[in-house]
Amino acid sequence: MIIVHDIFVCKPGNASKLAKLFKEVMSDSKEFVNILTDMTGQYNRVIMVSQFDSLSAFDKSWEDMAKDEEKMKKMKEKMAGYTEMYLTGSREIYRVW
Repeated sequence: MIIVHDIFVCKPGNASKLAKLFKEVMSDSKEFVNILTDMTGQYNRVIMVSQFDSLSAFDKSWEDMAKDEEKMKKMKEKMAGYTEMYLTGSREIYRVW
């Protein structure tokens, strides 16, 4: 099993807004697990947690998303302007033993 953390360091005042947006947009994704916000450590972080059976399943999920033009259009409409809410981001991929 693979766990993916997409980490966003938000501009002050935007973490809860971005978390809410991600939760809404990702709610129908079967790989979506949780949206996390910081309680300790670096401030203003939002972490989107996803789970996949393998790295190839992770890669296939991106291919499948790109193929569904209607779903992509709706997602782009909902996510319009989200890049203005954060400063930087990263992705961490973990294998579960």
